[in-house]
Amino acid sequence: MTLEQVLTGIGDLELVARIVVEGLVSGLHRSPFHGYSAEFNQYRHYRPGDDLKYVDWKLVARTDRVYTKQFRETTNMAASVVLDTSASMDFPRRAGPAFSDSPVSKFRYSVVVAAALAHVISGQGDAVGLLGGDRFIPPRVGRQHLRRLVAALSTLEAGGAWDGAAVVRRAAERLTRRGLLAVLSDFYDDEERTIAELRRAARMGHEVVLFHVLSPDELELPYGRDLELTDLETGARLAVNAAAAQREYKESVATFLEHVRGLSVAEGFQYSLVVTNTPPDRALRNFLLARQG
Repeated sequence: MTLEQVLTGIGDLELVARIVVEGLVSGLHRSPFHGYSAEFNQYRHYRPGDDLKYVDWKLVARTDRVYTKQFRETTNMAASVVLDTSASMDFPRRAGPAFSDSPVSKFRYSVVVAAALAHVISGQGDAVGLLGGDRFIPPRVGRQHLRRLVAALSTLEAGGAWDGAAVVRRAAERLTRRGLLAVLSDFYDDEERTIAELRRAARMGHEVVLFHVLSPDELELPYGRDLELTDLETGARLAVNAAAAQREYKESVATFLEHVRGLSVAEGFQYSLVVTNTPPDRALRNFLLARQG
């Protein structure tokens, strides 16, 4: 299945996330996040729909009855996924077909990565929550909670401005214990204030990971003609000759990327530049392998 089919051809976000996660952590020699343990609690009779991996087959052989094991779960981590919902995240879809051959926007890509990341975290037994737009879901464990979170993700839309600093502060303060703060953004909205709040979150004891999501067009400005560029958040317009401005543009982008990455590394954040033409499973795998490194 191609990147475009995964990101745009399937409407069911939960299915998309499962496709991305399938086989993702195979080969990882340990859990990509904090440890997880579960304590055996009791047996109960099997009910239709129970996960077969919890069936005690030895007990079935001895008693000719099907029982499943129940565990008292303990979690060592609470994670909050923070998603930038600003209008700039809807590029290139909102900018129109003239700006890209791909219909995949940064926002759609980030939603898929966020859903897959939530699956990975929840799958190892840790609590995961969401803060995006006006939706806040506190970190919890369990399949039903994960479905609720993914359903909330699928309803989010990109539009308007995004106060990254205020959103990060809210997410950090609502993590009731030390946890993980994962932020997916293009960091166009006052990155200095946002990084300052992330620094504050780290001082509260939270681990901070950043997914810096950009499209290939933003990195390369691959146009050889005159263009009128429109700021997706303010509506301001600028006429440019793309061919003449390309070198200066690329230098400015490189400076911006190094600035955000440098601030992140200096603060001890895990930083990942993610380009939307990279398959989401590869981007997440690189992120998880970097954690283990």
